[in-house]
Amino acid sequence: TPSSKPHPPVVGRVTHHSIELYWDLEKKAKRQGPQEQWFRFSIEEEDPKTHTYGIIYTGYATKHVVEGLEPCTLYRFRLKVTSPSGEYEYSPVVSVSTTREPISNEHFHRAVSVNDEDLLVRILQGGNVKVDVPNKFGFTALMVAAQKGYTSLMLACYAGHLDVVKYLRRHGASWETRDLGGCTALHWAVDGGHCNVIEWMIKDGCEVDAADTGLGWTPLMRVSAVSGNQRVASLLIEAGADVNMKDKDGKTPLMNVVSLLEERKRKQMAKKPSVC
Repeated sequence: TPSSKPHPPVVGRVTHHSIELYWDLEKKAKRQGPQEQWFRFSIEEEDPKTHTYGIIYTGYATKHVVEGLEPCTLYRFRLKVTSPSGEYEYSPVVSVSTTREPISNEHFHRAVSVNDEDLLVRILQGGNVKVDVPNKFGFTALMVAAQKGYTSLMLACYAGHLDVVKYLRRHGASWETRDLGGCTALHWAVDGGHCNVIEWMIKDGCEVDAADTGLGWTPLMRVSAVSGNQRVASLLIEAGADVNMKDKDGKTPLMNVVSLLEERKRKQMAKKPSVC
């Protein structure tokens, strides 16, 4: 039988889709005689739903690479060592998480195409993707963004890059430009929540009550309905934003923020476990 409880598998190289595992065989590494007299090794993976283990590898090797995994996901493995006579021991469990999927030019183009603002900002802040690489149709991401009505000024306001915002303004970028939904750069800025950018924009003369063409939301209505950011709302109100203006559904900013708080409360209640 195995002389002692085996050590857990050692984690080697980890990527967003694979985990390398290997194990210390000690004296068992000496494989003498026919293969049926060797110790056999199995890697078992835990099912997080049932907390049971299933074999994903069995054999006589000293290493196994688990592939086809999900990014940013925790996995649990254990090693089973079986003696030639059929007796076995399990190692303690080892937990390891896969890494985040690397950002590529394809992700950048996809973020612009589907208007994934969070991913777009993360890519731009990372600085590891070339923004001028064309897609399969020969268009750069900026060209696609321009077709959709987004401007560099809007993106800079959303990302909170005040130095870029100032630079674009010095070179003629307008506060009055709107995207296809009728949103101004200030709408984008309140979505980003960067108060220093919003303060500078207001001092620079941008309009605080411009309404989009979709729901008729002003920047104050948008922050009230989407994020509920009190600091941003205070800045807009201090700058003269109309707290009584109504959108196309007849709702004021106060009515929108009440609806937002009620929705958040409903979601929190839904997450609470039921008590029998």
